[in-house]
Amino acid sequence: MCPAGKELRVPAAGSSPEEAEAGELPDDAGSCRRVRDPPGSAWMGMGRAAHHRSPGQLENPGLFLRSLLLLLLCRHVSSQCKILRCNSEYVAATLPLRGPGRGAAFCTALRSYSRCTRRTARTCRGDLAFHSAVHGIEDLMIQNNCSREGPTGPTAPPRPRPAAPERQGLESLDVCDYERSFLYRHGRPPAFRHCAAFGDPHIRTFHHDFHTCRVEGSWPLLDNDYLFVQATSSPVAEGSNATVTSKLTIIFKNMKECIDQKVYQAELDNVPAAFQDGSVDGGARPGGSSLAIRERSPGRHVEIRAAYIGTTIAVRQAGRQLSFSIRAAEEVAGAFTEEQDLQLCVGGCPRGQRLSRSPRGRGRAAAEAARALCREALPVEDVYFQSCVFDVVTSGDAGFAMAARGALDDARLFLPDADKLHIFQAGASGPRVPPASFLLFFLPSALWLLWLHF
Repeated sequence: MCPAGKELRVPAAGSSPEEAEAGELPDDAGSCRRVRDPPGSAWMGMGRAAHHRSPGQLENPGLFLRSLLLLLLCRHVSSQCKILRCNSEYVAATLPLRGPGRGAAFCTALRSYSRCTRRTARTCRGDLAFHSAVHGIEDLMIQNNCSREGPTGPTAPPRPRPAAPERQGLESLDVCDYERSFLYRHGRPPAFRHCAAFGDPHIRTFHHDFHTCRVEGSWPLLDNDYLFVQATSSPVAEGSNATVTSKLTIIFKNMKECIDQKVYQAELDNVPAAFQDGSVDGGARPGGSSLAIRERSPGRHVEIRAAYIGTTIAVRQAGRQLSFSIRAAEEVAGAFTEEQDLQLCVGGCPRGQRLSRSPRGRGRAAAEAARALCREALPVEDVYFQSCVFDVVTSGDAGFAMAARGALDDARLFLPDADKLHIFQAGASGPRVPPASFLLFFLPSALWLLWLHF
């Protein structure tokens, strides 16, 4: 087997609410031991050894399987989270910056730091230091009024912006009206995607997967060329594995033709009908009116319409939790790079952070009372109903029934295909594991048993 390395160091549990996953690193040489055939592998017995084998038969299947296992293990330890390198580069860049005049250089360092974390996002899922860094970067950029677009250092190439609709032949067409521009360019209306996060939180992805997550701390719901949405979760009760969304941060990125960058933040008991700078639209640019906030229910429900990207967002508070729903143009939802692949609306919550929605073990009487309450708001026993029962039993707060109902109402309004409104999953034990994922989970154990056998 590959030599065991040192465990990754992670901050103390009190430094961040997220859970870290410890890994192993290869030794300095980065190599594995050569495996010899085990003693006694030669043929023994009466008579002559048979050397004939059928076409395609391996001469030594045991050696082949052991080599395959070593290859898999070596590949695993070679792709570890590089967040410590990002941290070191950020500290080195900001160490000489002091005083009030550091603004532009400090923002440049933050953008470079953010770019580094996106590059290592694929190998850092579930790493406490990584998610703490991502959350800290967003907070610092907001506090220092830093734009997410701009220079990232002398060696960093500028980030390409999505192409704006061509103005040729659009004299009478507003380029900040995405749906009209798309229809003109493609001869058909745009397709749309829907995502939602509510309750425990439960995530409905753009691809109609449905997960119940234990994602304590800050996690990105969206991170693409137009939008950044981050949800911050905290335990629903002391000692509980269930969490609820207590804060939402939405960044509408600068778009030269239409809007200035705008930041919207909502917290429990504070769902404002304005952006963080007090404005209610996209600013003084000609297309500023293509981004607007409308208050649906004072302090409880706001709707943000971003016509320039064909997107509508709903933010609600029901009980002691916030919910998020979005209807986004398909082109906008898919405008991200491989570095931005950690998005709950795209891939759902990481497998290690998923929870079962089964109420078993919580008391039959409590489960039946929750079912009766949820049935009044949600007559169809789909995943929204299952989520309602889970949340009410876990928290004891009847307000979660309204959270599930609000999410269903948003889905009914935002989903382009009404036939996909209800999602039914066999049982309430969470998402089913695809056969390929099961095979990847089972393969290392099977190879290990074959190693011992041969």
